[in-house]
Amino acid sequence: MWIKICANTNLDDAQLAAELGADAAGFVFAPSPRQVTAAEVARITPHLPEGIECVGVFPALQAQQIAGIAQECGLTTVQLHGGVNLELVRQLDEIFNGQVKLIQTVHWQVDAENAAVVAEQLRQIDADGLVGRVLIDAKVGPELGGTGVSFDWDAARATFAEAGTGLKLIVAGGLRADNVADAIRRLNPWGVDVASGVEQSPGRKSPEKLAAFIRAARNSGTPI
Repeated sequence: MWIKICANTNLDDAQLAAELGADAAGFVFAPSPRQVTAAEVARITPHLPEGIECVGVFPALQAQQIAGIAQECGLTTVQLHGGVNLELVRQLDEIFNGQVKLIQTVHWQVDAENAAVVAEQLRQIDADGLVGRVLIDAKVGPELGGTGVSFDWDAARATFAEAGTGLKLIVAGGLRADNVADAIRRLNPWGVDVASGVEQSPGRKSPEKLAAFIRAARNSGTPI
């Protein structure tokens, strides 16, 4: 089970996540209480263990802007947030030339029915062939993550099956130590992603919650 601890704002939290067994540390460049700057992240990533994925979460910026930040920060992965833009994916794939991986976020609305939209987006991403991992996150009104709210896992499971893609699924949205095992059981994802569910305050991780989450996800996960 691939585990990403997202919305890190300081070195101590990111190092602790790595020490506890996380596979990836995420940094949010989109507007958020947990937003960081390229300069801040560039001071963190050189001190993280070799092999941990350093993931930048980006809003809909220009490809060159994203690539510049990724290079400055030493990111290994770019996660696109805020809508599916396959042209942006193609531009980044050309710029990165395999040196930086891509994750596409797809939003499941919790206050409206958008299962058909999600299924179509998954099929389009799969057909494009440039992104192998898709992160499904809850969308609450205008908020695109970090809300602590989960989506309908049972409805999502049916939607993923209906879409019939070979994409690696990462689940986010409202996950905590006490529910991540249930999410894994219902959705059988390739990975899980958490931010607010392991915090003591926005942008600051709770060591106890962090350890409990990683332990629960690791013990409940299926091999990748």
